Amino acid sequence: MQTTADILKKVRELEIKSKKITTHLFTGEYHSAFKGKGMSFREVREYSAGDDVRFIDWNVSARFSHPFTKLFEEERELTVMLLVDTSSSNLFGTIGKRKKDLIIEMAAIIAFSAINNNDKVGVIFFSNKVEKFIPPKKGRPHVLYIVRELLTMQPQSKGTDLDEAIRYFNNTTRQKSIAFILSDFLSSGYNNDLKVIGKKHDVIGVKVYDKMDMQLPDVGLMQVEDAENGNIKWLDTGNALVRHNYQQNFFKHSDESKKYFRQAGASLLHIRTDEDYIKILQKFFLKRK
Repeated sequence: MQTTADILKKVRELEIKSKKITTHLFTGEYHSAFKGKGMSFREVREYSAGDDVRFIDWNVSARFSHPFTKLFEEERELTVMLLVDTSSSNLFGTIGKRKKDLIIEMAAIIAFSAINNNDKVGVIFFSNKVEKFIPPKKGRPHVLYIVRELLTMQPQSKGTDLDEAIRYFNNTTRQKSIAFILSDFLSSGYNNDLKVIGKKHDVIGVKVYDKMDMQLPDVGLMQVEDAENGNIKWLDTGNALVRHNYQQNFFKHSDESKKYFRQAGASLLHIRTDEDYIKILQKFFLKRK
């Protein structure tokens, strides 16, 4: 059982790690990867050669008998929503760390990046239902509260229902937002709801997986349990065909996820539990610039 002191220590560790990463690796990357909601008027100045004639302020120009142009700046403030999968399948992990631990770290780093950029950040925790909703806000106290909830969340359900989470996000978020869906995506049939939010929001899926999700070791008979429904079965991992079919099933599921995101005009990253997720996120942010 985690004590309050243990939790506070982990929150502090994640804050220090996130600060180090956002300072040294994401400087400018996060900021430039996501465009603001639009352009806001800043000031009027004298027109000079090369300025866009569409932005000439004719009222001011007439008053001073000289052309003046309007200057605009990008509205930088954004709303970031984290859709965090808390289902039991994320408790699995054989190398590096558990899927859950990787999701927590990435969610914390994205949250700190948003706050450092003066953006709002909120969270939807989901299993096969919405477990908790934290409305988006700014500021360090808010992001520390989010990290504390990431570390201590005890879901009531074990299953996964991405549709439920996506619909809840769509119903509670009116303005255009950046939505990060952090999950192992062991769910299907969420493509229609994904298309709905893809039209309005900037959606990025982060599929987290373990090496053994993709590939069975050759160790003979193995008893496996489905973490979400408790079903137990035996697999003959010594059989090459069994291992091949297991791997093909993983690829089929991954291809389905890719297709859903592509059709929704959204992005999907694949990150394995033993990979350097910082490099993958950084490369993704740079590519979006």
